[in-house]
Amino acid sequence: MDFEYSDRCKELRERLLSFMDEYIDPNESVYEEQLAELGNPHGHPPIMEELKERAREQGLWNMFLPHEAPDGTGGLSNLDYAPLAEIMGRSHIASEATNCAAPDTGNMEVLTLFGSPEQKDRWLLPLLEGEIRSAFIMTEPEVASSDATNIQLRIERDGDEYVLNGRKWWSSGAMRDRCKIMIVMGKTDPEGPLFRQQSQILVEPDTPGVKILRNLRVFGYVDQESHAEILFEDVRVPVSNLIANEGDGFLIAQARLGPGRIHHCMRTLGAAERALELMCERAVSRVTFGQPLSERANIQDWIAESRIEINMARLLTLNAAWLMDTVGNKHARTEIAAIKVAAPTVALKVIDRAIQVHGGGGVSDDFPLASMYAHLRTLRFADGPDEVHKRTIARQELRKLKEEVPAPA
Repeated sequence: MDFEYSDRCKELRERLLSFMDEYIDPNESVYEEQLAELGNPHGHPPIMEELKERAREQGLWNMFLPHEAPDGTGGLSNLDYAPLAEIMGRSHIASEATNCAAPDTGNMEVLTLFGSPEQKDRWLLPLLEGEIRSAFIMTEPEVASSDATNIQLRIERDGDEYVLNGRKWWSSGAMRDRCKIMIVMGKTDPEGPLFRQQSQILVEPDTPGVKILRNLRVFGYVDQESHAEILFEDVRVPVSNLIANEGDGFLIAQARLGPGRIHHCMRTLGAAERALELMCERAVSRVTFGQPLSERANIQDWIAESRIEINMARLLTLNAAWLMDTVGNKHARTEIAAIKVAAPTVALKVIDRAIQVHGGGGVSDDFPLASMYAHLRTLRFADGPDEVHKRTIARQELRKLKEEVPAPA
């Protein structure tokens, strides 16, 4: 078990820390001001293009890709990407600035692994260049989508086209100005084997029949990424838009979600670290009843517990990343499931403590804590709720017991 970062990772880490200090941190407020001026909560502030240009100049681009992209970027292991994602997780604009933002990361991996040459030319290359954004669309409002076999959207072949009918929601990124392609999961064979009924297909947002009904708020916040509810009514797309083959939907989803889940966890730890720093700064600067908050035993307990929990979650994440690199996603599924439960839980604890130390300011927009809490709380649902991941872990543990106990004679 070796968690040592490669020399390339160490170099990128130092470069990224400087990039955060020089470009990201000073421009968070600029980004928010420009977004407000656009009058569109899902718009594209001009400062982002400047940040992307600086990131590319410094070689901080497409770092999430475990395989080298056609443009020569990527090629980092999961273990080497982990500390970089954590650093980017400290800011809500850093991942997009380096072309490492979800859901584009997962979609680029899908197209890299399963896309046809035509699909790669038309959509993967512009995504790798940061010229467009994308959306991944699976969850549905009318069924329990934590069990993806429940999804109902139909994808039916009609000659040289597929026809889509159904309703989706939490379609993250679909309302962004620059979203030009969506990956949609639906059923091509409702009567087939349970895990061969589903397929994934590429749909452009302006295709006739695609109707964006609304944006879903997150705890009252309007997320700039957007979380759209979308109606698909007789949406026709070419047969060539199907990703891989009919019935490969689950296979593609698993290939996409393994790295995606751990990327979320890595970024979450960065947010937790920032919250801990803010908590410490506030505790030192505020005085109650003649004594700094930092001298209070309960505040010191919160700080200490936060450090312990973040470090434990980080080691769990690094272990999962190392296993993904060494034995593959399938054999690391228990560890991936474990960190998907642990990282958001830890981050929410730390952020909640930081909010408490900030008092009324903690629940305001004067600090990033309230927004961080609201959006990180969604990670206990995104890419599968806690209960699904705990079920995976429990079943693996029980399977061990069955293997150890001999069958009755």
